[in-house]
Amino acid sequence: MPFRAEAPEATITPMTQPTPAVPTHPTARPVVLLTGASSGIGRATATELAGLGYALVLAARRADELHALARQLDPSGARVLAVPTDVTDDASRRALIAAAHAHFGHIDVLINNAGVTIEKGWWWDDTDPLRVLRVNVEAPIELTRLVLPEFQARGSGHILNIGSVAGRAATNGMYSASKFGIRGFSLALRRELLGTGVHVSLIAPGFVKSEMTASARLPMPGPEIVARAVARVLLQPRAETIVPRLYRPLVWLEGLFPALGDAVVQKLIYRRYDHSSDTKR
Repeated sequence: MPFRAEAPEATITPMTQPTPAVPTHPTARPVVLLTGASSGIGRATATELAGLGYALVLAARRADELHALARQLDPSGARVLAVPTDVTDDASRRALIAAAHAHFGHIDVLINNAGVTIEKGWWWDDTDPLRVLRVNVEAPIELTRLVLPEFQARGSGHILNIGSVAGRAATNGMYSASKFGIRGFSLALRRELLGTGVHVSLIAPGFVKSEMTASARLPMPGPEIVARAVARVLLQPRAETIVPRLYRPLVWLEGLFPALGDAVVQKLIYRRYDHSSDTKR
C-alpha cells in the first residue's frame, strides 16, 4: 500500500495543476530521504513534497544551498533536515542514515536523485569518467542496502530512483551506462521485493531545465514536471514512469528504428561536443 500521512497543520500548496491529495499515514508524516536535493530536480522535488506534508531529509554536497533550502521549506527545522553528504563515500552515506534516524526515528521513502555527467568533451578524455558510475549507480545501490533492512522488517517502504530516457536511448557512454544500469537495478529489485510490502519505482526524465541541461538548445519544461511525477508515484506506486509524456513514443521509436535515433543524436547532441558541452537529464 502507498504511504499516507496526516494533513499538516498548515499545508503549502505547490503551484501545480492538478495537485495530488495530501497523503495520510497512521504515524504522522512519511519521512523521505532525498539525495541531490540542492538544485534542479532534487530541489523541485523537495519543494513539492514539503508542500504536501512530507517530512524530509535533504542530502547534497553543497552545504550552503542545502541548508538555505531547508530553512526556506521549514524555518522551524522540525520537519525538514539538511544533511550535507557525499553519496560516493561510505562513511558519509552511513552518517546520513544515522542523522535521519536520530531526527525522525525512521525512514519511509528513499529517493535516489543525485546524478552527474561528463561536463565537457568526450568521456574518454575525462580524467575520472567512472565517477559517473559511482554517483549514478553505486551510490543508489549502497543507500538502498542501508535502508532495506528497516523496510523489510517493517513490511513497508518505497525506493524511488531517478533515471533518464538516456537509459532507454543511448547517447553518451558513461551517462547512458549509468542510467541503463539504474533502470536494470530498479526493475530487478522491484521483482526481488514482490510481496514484501516494499515498493520500487523508476522515474525517467527526458530533457528538463536544470544545471545539467543549461547549455542545451531545446524546448524543455522545468524540473517541476518531474517533482509532480514523484508525488504521484509515491501515492500510486508504479514500476516505471517516463516524463514528459512526449518522450514515451520516442523511446518506442528508438526500439523499432534505431537508425532514426542515430540521426537525432548526431544532429542534436554530438554536434555540441565540439563546443565542450555535454548535457543530458
